[in-house]
Amino acid sequence: MAATAVLALRAPDVLRARILSALVMAPPALLAVWWGGAAFALLVAVAVAVMCWEWETIVAKRFQWAGRISALGCVAAILLTDVLPLAAVAVVAATFAAVLALAPGQGRAKLWSGFGPLYAGLPAIALVWLRGDGLIGRETMIWLMLLVWATDIGAYAAGRTIGGPKLLPRVSPKKTWAGLIGGMVSAGVVGVATALILGQPHPVALAFGSAALAVVAQAGDLLESWVKRRWDVKDSSNIIPGHGGVLDRVDGLLSAALAVALAALVSGTAVLQWQ
Repeated sequence: MAATAVLALRAPDVLRARILSALVMAPPALLAVWWGGAAFALLVAVAVAVMCWEWETIVAKRFQWAGRISALGCVAAILLTDVLPLAAVAVVAATFAAVLALAPGQGRAKLWSGFGPLYAGLPAIALVWLRGDGLIGRETMIWLMLLVWATDIGAYAAGRTIGGPKLLPRVSPKKTWAGLIGGMVSAGVVGVATALILGQPHPVALAFGSAALAVVAQAGDLLESWVKRRWDVKDSSNIIPGHGGVLDRVDGLLSAALAVALAALVSGTAVLQWQ
């Protein structure tokens, strides 16, 4: 009873901290997305360096040389992306190899450290590459960010109001099937609104595509939850009051951005330009 009362008292404080943090972080992030170019690349470079630090402190419990190499390699890759995207991917691959060679321990311990630059670096490259599209990069990034935010909000609202069976209780005890459906519906609404604003002829198609990306975003969220549970940590770090770490905030965006970039690469056309 006492523990429940303490949690109830803390809940408004946590929510207040989350709102204030969002109000502080959202404007510079949105401005960087709007401006694109060097401003956006710099934002992503800072974020990927922090994510590499968080990953290494999760799997190694301290920021050792493997984490520093991951951060430096991923930042270099981000700064290359606008000019030489394939070279940026090669830099991340080389960073992965270097971390595997230099990380302490053997077997799985080395692999976990090595996965850091892949987990953070490849989706970060995807973000910069998508925004670098001179025709529709800005619109793509705004759609993608709104889609992920809508997924989180819809999943939270549906999960709290409807409840029901858990999605993957061993990985994330709070997530429900109702929350997943709520996130998909919310993302679908973003897809319809985006199509109408851009004057696309098939808004229903983008709605279904956005709903599918909501599943991808939730999978990214669950993957990060599984990693944290595997290493017995609650948050990736505590640098964002009320939110935890950068990985905790962008896990869904990372997976969704990588999926959108791969779809655009395979098709040869930006997703928002599909007819």
